[in-house]
Amino acid sequence: MQILLTNDDGIYAPGLAALEQQLQSLGDVQVVAPLTEQSGVGHAITYLTPLMAREVFDGTRRRGWAVEGSPADCVKLAIAELCPQRPDLVVSGINSGLNAGINVMYSGTVAAAIEGAFFGITSIAVSLEYDEQARFDRAADLAVPIIEQVLNQKEEQPQLFNLNLPAAALDNPADVRVAPMSVAPWGEEFERRKDPRNRSYFWATGEQPQPPSHLDTDLTLLRKGHITLTPLKFDMTARSELEAMKNWQLGTPFAQAKN
Repeated sequence: MQILLTNDDGIYAPGLAALEQQLQSLGDVQVVAPLTEQSGVGHAITYLTPLMAREVFDGTRRRGWAVEGSPADCVKLAIAELCPQRPDLVVSGINSGLNAGINVMYSGTVAAAIEGAFFGITSIAVSLEYDEQARFDRAADLAVPIIEQVLNQKEEQPQLFNLNLPAAALDNPADVRVAPMSVAPWGEEFERRKDPRNRSYFWATGEQPQPPSHLDTDLTLLRKGHITLTPLKFDMTARSELEAMKNWQLGTPFAQAKN
């Protein structure tokens, strides 16, 4: 199996290295990752400036391709130009910090997996709860067997998944729960500060949302110490609204005047 591995923390991130090592048990791994950290860039792509890429080595060991762009750039360029063969699987991570709830919309890690799904390739984003002493090796030990189980049980057509591991799961047995993404909004608080030249700037201080505890979502289950797996779709069409909207009276003023 040909595996494309990327992330949003950059090609030198420890989470990427840990996942690369473990994924080698499933197939041939090609690393194409951002040269620098790209956290929170979402699904940004580079199209107004040249997209630079170069091979990176650790001594004599080849680490992969470093791309001066976003995680989505990495996947697009890898599939089109850099991978020796079309990947059978795209894995993005291990991210330093959970990508659960509405964070899915902002995450470069998840965006890279979505980009893989655009190409019709099964793709999985992997994230670990932030900890100053995060043990990515242990997280990779847990994540890769789950990825293998997903591949053995998923539907035949390509699918997109978001896998999150709470820090508690690294030391204590944890169930893997299939859960929907929470859509509870983040707080919108900002702290106004002054720089040394007395210019105002703002620091985001909004806290993680508190979704209803009686609903099993990725956020509620992660807080209980469970590993969560969420199937995602990138088609954002509100299909339930399409039929009702067919009866709407719509048109431009010019068209109405012409009639």
